[in-house]
Amino acid sequence: MNVAETVESNVGTKGRKKRKLWLKIIGGIVGAFVLFLGITFIVNVISTNMEKNKIESYGQYVDVDGKKMNVSIQGSGEQTIVLLPGQGTPSPVLDFKLLIDELTPSYKVVAIEPFGYGLSDETEKERTTANIVSEIHDAVQQLGIDRYVLMGHSITGLYGVTYVNNYPDEVLAFIGIDSSVPNQPGMDVKLPLKSMQFLQTSGIMRLIKKVSGDSYKSLAFDEHTKEQMNLISNQVSSNDTMMDELKHLGTNFKNSEKLTYPRDLPVLLFVQSNNEHNPQWIPLHEEQVKQSAQGKMIPMEGSHYLHHTKFKEIAAEFKAYMKEIQL
Repeated sequence: MNVAETVESNVGTKGRKKRKLWLKIIGGIVGAFVLFLGITFIVNVISTNMEKNKIESYGQYVDVDGKKMNVSIQGSGEQTIVLLPGQGTPSPVLDFKLLIDELTPSYKVVAIEPFGYGLSDETEKERTTANIVSEIHDAVQQLGIDRYVLMGHSITGLYGVTYVNNYPDEVLAFIGIDSSVPNQPGMDVKLPLKSMQFLQTSGIMRLIKKVSGDSYKSLAFDEHTKEQMNLISNQVSSNDTMMDELKHLGTNFKNSEKLTYPRDLPVLLFVQSNNEHNPQWIPLHEEQVKQSAQGKMIPMEGSHYLHHTKFKEIAAEFKAYMKEIQL
């Protein structure tokens, strides 16, 4: 073997050693990741099963389409408010607790947990606007409520427009809490639903929440309520029913984009004034309240969940509005 061949042989040997070293490193990383996923998955399964027994029931069940839908009825006022959640809110009844406590001295408040939310059953029915609205209305009928104010957060702005047009003789007024607008931009984006479910079922989301700390820490909820909301969140977040609702989000917006509120329906919208992600948020709601002869918009600075921090102001402004309007 000459010098050139020797050098070439040494280079080849070093190259093979480097490749083996890299393969070992990559294999080690993959192995560590698989082990990590295995641990988070097992911990999540064990924790989820243990937490089921810690969840305390609240409200009552009504039969809708052969399944159980959980509702909470509080207060004894002459007028009734039907309260609906934003998309993906794990426990609507508990999430609205601060606002409900402000409203119940004057109103009867019926908070509904749609299928897949809170303590309600899941469903295999497609989460189209038509199905969701029909199911909520069925629950209201089961409770014998025939005249009421429809109030809701976020996605209720989308479903609510269909609801009030379908049942105009029942709804006295619509109250939106940073509610969605049917023609708002950006709702045709495809969401990474499989990735979202993977994060939940693998236990990674539980770990992220643990590391991130208590998201309710700065809010006025009592510690017991915070604990229950976290327990329920771990049970229902990213379940199949909620994922199907997100799957239909784009088409639900598309099918509703031309819908408007009836002219004679009083409409009050509480709107986040500092929405940095959508500079058209205020103008969109300004146009929406113009659809009503008694429309009113009240900007409020805060997070999308305005009822977490502005519950006293929302209740006070709502009561004042109800005294002003003609029903």
